[in-house]
Amino acid sequence: MKKYIAEAIGTFVLTFLGCGAAVSLGCAEANTAAVVGTAIAFGLSVVAMAYTIGGVSGCHINPAITLACLIDKRMSLKDACGYWVGQFVGGIAAGAVLAAIYGCESGLGANGLAGVNGCAGCGILVEAILTGLFVLVVLGTTDGKVGAGNLAGLAIGLSLILIHLVGIHFTGTSVNPARSLGPALFACGDALSQVWVFFVGPFIGSVLAVILWKLAGPCCCGKCNCEKEN
Repeated sequence: MKKYIAEAIGTFVLTFLGCGAAVSLGCAEANTAAVVGTAIAFGLSVVAMAYTIGGVSGCHINPAITLACLIDKRMSLKDACGYWVGQFVGGIAAGAVLAAIYGCESGLGANGLAGVNGCAGCGILVEAILTGLFVLVVLGTTDGKVGAGNLAGLAIGLSLILIHLVGIHFTGTSVNPARSLGPALFACGDALSQVWVFFVGPFIGSVLAVILWKLAGPCCCGKCNCEKEN
């Protein structure tokens, strides 16, 4: 149970601080400083939580990461379901608090399709690519054989900053369904009607990341010398 509670807390912090920074800084394409500040806020939130709850739950705080870990057999279905519940509870709670502070008219840092001219397919493509790259970093840095050890949290947080610097222009950058659902439930406008895109895209990207890691990651069969040969 502590793992699930930790995931709820971590997802709350990520959503509240990341989306809160987006609203406070007035994040928009025309405001370069705000875009950079928002990207840094999301990345540093992950770093902070990685070293706070990483020892408890592994600090997924993202349903797409949990899906990848499930597919890669790093966790059980029972735990994955518990993580998902915790993550969505945390994201929704953060959305409610943001709405109480800023008001729904502020947008609450919700994701959208304005940057891709309302094209859902384009949004899914962008989110799938960005999530795939992000989750690939997570799988690699946390792998027991070749992972980055105590530096994994820093590497993951920095990669999330890079992902946001690219993706904010297009979709506001989700790569995290829980982070998208929380603000969308309380924001005015089209956020809730478009939120499905930010489930489909990240989950597709998560699956692709596992496939890529299986192809490029360390051999685990124990029956060949492919690692030595490469």
